[in-house]
Order: sequence, then C-alpha cells, then structure tokens
Amino acid sequence: MTTIHAIILAIIEGLTEYLPISSTGHMIIASSLMGIVHDEFTKFFTVSIQFGAIISVLVLYWRQFLQDFSFYVKLLAAFLPAAVIGFLLNDFIDALLENVIVVAVSLLLGGVLLLFVDKIFENNEVEPEELDSKKALKIGLFQCLAMIPGVSRSAATIIGGLTQKLTRKKAAEFSFFLAVPTMFAASLYKLFKFVDEGGGFQANQVHLLLIGNLVAFLVGVFAIRFFIEFLTLRGFRMFGYYRIALGLVILVLYFMGIDLTIV
Repeated sequence: MTTIHAIILAIIEGLTEYLPISSTGHMIIASSLMGIVHDEFTKFFTVSIQFGAIISVLVLYWRQFLQDFSFYVKLLAAFLPAAVIGFLLNDFIDALLENVIVVAVSLLLGGVLLLFVDKIFENNEVEPEELDSKKALKIGLFQCLAMIPGVSRSAATIIGGLTQKLTRKKAAEFSFFLAVPTMFAASLYKLFKFVDEGGGFQANQVHLLLIGNLVAFLVGVFAIRFFIEFLTLRGFRMFGYYRIALGLVILVLYFMGIDLTIV
C-alpha cells in the first residue's frame, strides 16, 4: 500500500461510514481496482481508519458526550447486541465478505428500501418520541443487520431509530453516537488480531495509519455535516438510488471476472 492508496481509502471511509450507502461496498471496489485487495495490511487498514471517523463524531458532538449518565446507559444498551453477536460470529462475517453476490444484493435491497423509508416513517416528523433504554436496545438489534456485508451500519441504525418514532435527524445523530463504541471495539479487535498474527507494524505502515486516520477524520467531519443537512431537507431517496447503482457496478465487475475479494 502506498500513501496515495491510504489517502484514497481514508477519503472513502470518511465519506461512506456515516452515509447510508455501505462503506464495505466502496472498499471492495476501491481496494480491488487499486490492486491491493489481498494485502493483509489493507484488510487491517480499512478497519483501523475507522478510529479517525470516530474522532469526527466526538469533535462535532462533544457536548452530547458530556450529558448525564442516562446517555451512556442508552448507548450501552444499543451497543451490546452487536458486541456479543459480532464477537461470536466474527469468522462467519469475514467469510461472508468473500461472497461478492451477498454484498451486491444487500446494496440493491437496501437501496430499494431507502426509496420508501421517508414515506413509511413520515409521521415521525410530526409526532416524534424520546429515546429510552428499551428503544436504544431495539436500535442496537437493527445495527446487527450491518454485520451482513453491504448492509450499511448507518442505514440499519437510522431505520432502527425511525421504527422507534425518532425523527430523521435524531435517528441519524444517535447512529453517529452508537458508531463510537461500535467502531472503536471493531478497530481494537482488529488491532490485537493483526499484531498477534503479524508480529507488529513496519515503520511505513505506522505512517500510513496516521495519514489514513487524519484524512478519515477530516472527511468524516464534512460527511456528517452534509448528511444531517441533506437528510433533514431531502430524505433518503437519493441514497437509495446510489446504493442500487453501486450494487449493479459490483455485479458488473464481478461477472467481468475482476477479483473483488477483500478478506
């Protein structure tokens, strides 16, 4: 992996992590077309730069993270399902990444769903409800759907929030908050696994990680601000069309014989 590769992947991570369009699908295409798909460090890098994206949430929403203890109770309730299921099914989830058809179909089906989400939950904008721990747990169960490659973590948790009568904005913001413990745990797990299997980092790899996380942070700040404004004004439909197009691109590349495996 070169510095240019690192910057490109970090930009993709920063842009796609918080938008309901699946960072996995984008990483599949980018890493494959750049010819670094089978590099063990690439696999670790694409997860570890999530740390930079996490910082973007903390910087933009630091006041929310200084709220009372009940905020963290809700966050823990939403985080636990993914923590438990992710730990138990990690190897199975990694294996699913080898199935490009799963990723493409998930993108397509998720895209179709997003075309109708605004209509289905239009009453949320008129009669919103407050979030409690029970509702947070249900949102956490929705987040588990994102363990299927191609199912956007952001989309799954936002839709989960909408099912609990949150407004689009409140659902999106809670999705950002939930990303912090979820992505931190995933990054930490991959770090220990990479070090245990590979024995450590080379000097240039540390350099790439620093650049990648910095870029992911800066782009993440922009993406979050853009998404909240766009979502409030326009809703999900455009993201649905984009997911459908991306799913079709992956299928075309796959049937052209291009290697899209990322694990």
